Amino acid sequence: GIEELSDAQELLWASDRYALLVVFQAIDAAGKDSTIEHVVSGVNPQGVQVVSFRQPSSEELDHHFLWRISKAAPERGRIGIFNRSHYEEVVALKVHPEWLEPQRLPAGERDERFWQERYEDINAFERHLDRNGTKIVKFFLHVSKAVQKDRFIARLDTPGKEWKFNADDVTERKHWDAYMSAFED
Repeated sequence: GIEELSDAQELLWASDRYALLVVFQAIDAAGKDSTIEHVVSGVNPQGVQVVSFRQPSSEELDHHFLWRISKAAPERGRIGIFNRSHYEEVVALKVHPEWLEPQRLPAGERDERFWQERYEDINAFERHLDRNGTKIVKFFLHVSKAVQKDRFIARLDTPGKEWKFNADDVTERKHWDAYMSAFED
């Protein structure tokens, strides 16, 4: 819980040899933001960096898909929290392969081998971080399609939460089964 994370933070600072990376991945409205807020509330904010990954910038698109993730990894002695992560590069892009075009990848098929190589790259990247002192803890927050719908509606009906409503999230619900399949992969 929070107490263990606070203890881990003290150990990280004391040793300055390790970092902790906490990765939250989920479908929209699963509670990533609330969970991260709860986790961060129990630690010294000076030792924590929270990174949310959005649509890649033009600079990020000029590099390989793990470049921006690597840049955001926490330095030794700190805790990094990813709100979404490098997994979007196989989840969202499997659902929307047309989003690969802006990455200007070398010519080739975007078949199962392509995705398998991305999985291998991610696994190798995580092994690299681990060997160099960054311990990774990953969480997948799951809600049912019905609960997601209720949460979207609640965002509209709850004063102060309207800003969290995004029409694109509703559009993405049409791809629910494809997202679930991509998460499973």
